[in-house]
Amino acid sequence: MEGNKKYVKLNPTQVLVIGFAALILMGGLLLNLPIASESGESVGFINAVFTATSAVCVTGLSVVDTGTYWTTFGKIVIITLIQIGGLGFMSVATMFAVILGKKISLKERLIIQEALNQYSLSGLVRFTKYVLIVTFTVEGIGALFLSFRFIPQFGWMKGIAYSIFHAISAFCNAGFDLIGNGRNLMPYVSDPLVSLTVAFLIIIGGIGFSVIADVITNKKLKRVSLHTKMVLLITAILLLVGTVGFALIEWKNVNTLGSLSPSSRWMASFFQSVTVRTAGFNTIDLVSMKDASHLLSIILMFIGGSPAGTAGGIKTTTLGVILFTVICVIRGKEETEIFKRRISWELVNRALTIAIIGVTLIVSVTMILTITDSEFSFIALLYETVSAFATVGLTLNITPQLSIIGKILMISMMFAGRVGILTIAFALARRQHSNKGNIKYPEGKILVG
Repeated sequence: MEGNKKYVKLNPTQVLVIGFAALILMGGLLLNLPIASESGESVGFINAVFTATSAVCVTGLSVVDTGTYWTTFGKIVIITLIQIGGLGFMSVATMFAVILGKKISLKERLIIQEALNQYSLSGLVRFTKYVLIVTFTVEGIGALFLSFRFIPQFGWMKGIAYSIFHAISAFCNAGFDLIGNGRNLMPYVSDPLVSLTVAFLIIIGGIGFSVIADVITNKKLKRVSLHTKMVLLITAILLLVGTVGFALIEWKNVNTLGSLSPSSRWMASFFQSVTVRTAGFNTIDLVSMKDASHLLSIILMFIGGSPAGTAGGIKTTTLGVILFTVICVIRGKEETEIFKRRISWELVNRALTIAIIGVTLIVSVTMILTITDSEFSFIALLYETVSAFATVGLTLNITPQLSIIGKILMISMMFAGRVGILTIAFALARRQHSNKGNIKYPEGKILVG
């Protein structure tokens, strides 16, 4: 009996994986109900689970048009799943526990620590409260700004509902929209109020809660942590590279930026640079973009946002550690150094592992899709796969036409991208700490390069 108890005991990573899976299944069952669709007919279990996975994993890929297909009930289910998925179900559970005056157990704190990617248990509940306050405050401010455009356009009730929905979807980097007919935010490509509000909601949600707390607490850049400096540096570089890159490639393309004024072209390029990293909104026609832009989008999607936030991808810090490691190797240094700080080889190995597993997953799934969904171009399938893995939600309009196998693969990629590659790996390993490397073998020599 004692052995059986140990066998069924779940560690924090396993609880996270099972918790997200249960939330997706619950959402899928609700969206599968006839009352969730305007037609009064079930959307189908696979399509319902696909939408629930996309919402919980804050991705934005959809097999049906969110604005026109779902009823008010269905839209409420979707936005609720987005909010819980963006915050993490343990953060939401902690909120209710605090409201009810319930104490947070050690096991629950360990799960929260894993979910929020924090270093220690110290001040964890306080940090969770901070996350909730920041989230609802930023979303509220975003909804207020959006209401100045949506209320005059759609009326009071619908305008307020649209403002709240899009503010939550943007901050959680989900990319679901209610505009309808596949237009996303394209009608607002030259509207700075909508474009910039959504863009900054995406950025704030994507840089991570720990970075937000660090910046607000310390105020000066010199005082913030190494993690915060890395996130801000890599984020700034990616935003600049993306903005300039899209502008240069699409400047004369009349189907994307070419028909806009110069200021609107730069704003649309900036928005695309922001959203392509993890959000899933778009203000220009993605299908009409050049292949060079599609490739740039795939690279930025793969990198994604930052840890401890609502973003996906391998994360900015992972890229930063790898880049600085390469720079140090080229400069002949034995260890990775960043801002006069030494980075452990354990962290470097973790970053390389995340990147390599991510590439392997993407290549494998894309290869399978070229067989099961061969009617689509290779670039469209690769774009879709990376978008799902990085929980971005952008598509070249192939999501609804994917085969059953294709949809199941996308569900798996969205789940892996949101929960985390290493989290899933650790959850599947019953004894992840059993091999500590106590035995050290003789060093071997291999020629590389």
